[in-house]
Amino acid sequence: MHCHNNKPTTIKTYRKMNKEMNKETFVAFATQKGGVGKSTVTALVANYVHNVMGRNVAVIDCDEPQHSIAGLRDKETVLIEKNDSLKAVACEHFRKSGRKAFPIIRSNAVKALDDADRLLSEDGYKPDIVFFDLPGTLKSDGVIKTLSQMDYIFTPVSADRFVVESALQFVMMFNDNLVTTGLAKTKGISLFWTMVDGREKTELYDLYGKLFAENNFHVLDTRLPDSKRFRREPSDDRKSVFRSTILPPDTAMLRGSRIRELSEEICSIING
Repeated sequence: MHCHNNKPTTIKTYRKMNKEMNKETFVAFATQKGGVGKSTVTALVANYVHNVMGRNVAVIDCDEPQHSIAGLRDKETVLIEKNDSLKAVACEHFRKSGRKAFPIIRSNAVKALDDADRLLSEDGYKPDIVFFDLPGTLKSDGVIKTLSQMDYIFTPVSADRFVVESALQFVMMFNDNLVTTGLAKTKGISLFWTMVDGREKTELYDLYGKLFAENNFHVLDTRLPDSKRFRREPSDDRKSVFRSTILPPDTAMLRGSRIRELSEEICSIING
């Protein structure tokens, strides 16, 4: 996309508050059960951290064959090119922030680490955080190997007995077989609640939370609601967008979404 603009001003919001990282950090939202919005959360958090918090990020989309995050980027790029209103919004954002869209690499679990290394070895743009969107099953080739090289893993979990049991099984297996044996470089695994229905009884979350605590698993404070706004992508007849890989999320739609809180909590963990 071509924008005619003046010399950009560098975004300073959050940069001064966050200490610089000496090395890029590998992060994955991972689970062994699909349907909990893993790819959506990856896209939303990467976009917020990059476009609002001002951190350099990259996404390695390993979720073959759907490549939903890379597919969203393709769709947005075509849409913005042909829609003058969206193009004006994008150009104004790039001009004000001094930032371009973050790179998204189509890959798979086998090639993911090599593709990340190739990106990091290139001159120019250097991501602080590389997000990996992995397949929803540990049985896929390369998933365990790639996960073992993550600095931090965040596992989404919903208040469903099968999802909770699956998440527990995943984090226990990973911790016992890879972390404690030194085969993984992972510094931390955290679970977080997603698809939270405000009408559900809080006792349910307290009960499951107690189960996680008994197994010494860390649970994030932030809980993501079950919200239709997470699926609100750019379109010809829509001015406000939420799920995007190019444009920052609509400010009004951010309120109550908990994406800001989740992104900040994740960055605080990464920063130590």
